[in-house]
Amino acid sequence: MTENRITNLEIKLSFTEDLIEKLNETVYKQQQQIEFLYRELKAVKEQAGGNGGGSSLKDEIPPHY
Repeated sequence: MTENRITNLEIKLSFTEDLIEKLNETVYKQQQQIEFLYRELKAVKEQAGGNGGGSSLKDEIPPHY
């Protein structure tokens, strides 16, 4: 009976370790995506005129005028 319980615990541990590894991979990939999007957003802000120093979209004349 004790050996059966130990075997069951080993199985659960194995599944838990696998799940943790998959979660770590997911978190790593998400962090890479966040860093990429941060760089992209920073580049867009720089193209739009920096940190609020440029004109806002409200001040721009629509193309049909």
